[in-house]
Amino acid sequence: MNAKVKSARRQNIRYRIRRKIGEGVAQRPRLSVFRSNTDIYVQLIDDANGQTLAAASSKDKSIVAQKGTKSEKSKLVGEAIAKKATELGIKDVIFDRGGYLFHGRVKSVADGAREGGLKF
Repeated sequence: MNAKVKSARRQNIRYRIRRKIGEGVAQRPRLSVFRSNTDIYVQLIDDANGQTLAAASSKDKSIVAQKGTKSEKSKLVGEAIAKKATELGIKDVIFDRGGYLFHGRVKSVADGAREGGLKF
């Protein structure tokens, strides 16, 4: 599959998901996931004000120091974003899988965030 076609297809999927889940607000921000080949990044986004409230990634020092597979590190990223969210007083979020299937590393992030106390 051509790289341009693949990225355009994923962009359309992202727009479709975003239309369905709605926008994040300060009380219930959007938990956005980006997955690269080696790392995973998550952000809590307040779409109403256009702000990123908190972010975590597998490049954080505490997570890089851990040994394990990419899925295990993704779970740690989910727990880290949940900890940052509770410090901000956020308990409910809208999960945005970013066009990826809810499987593997994306699911691990969601499981880690749920174990950390987030509801979605």
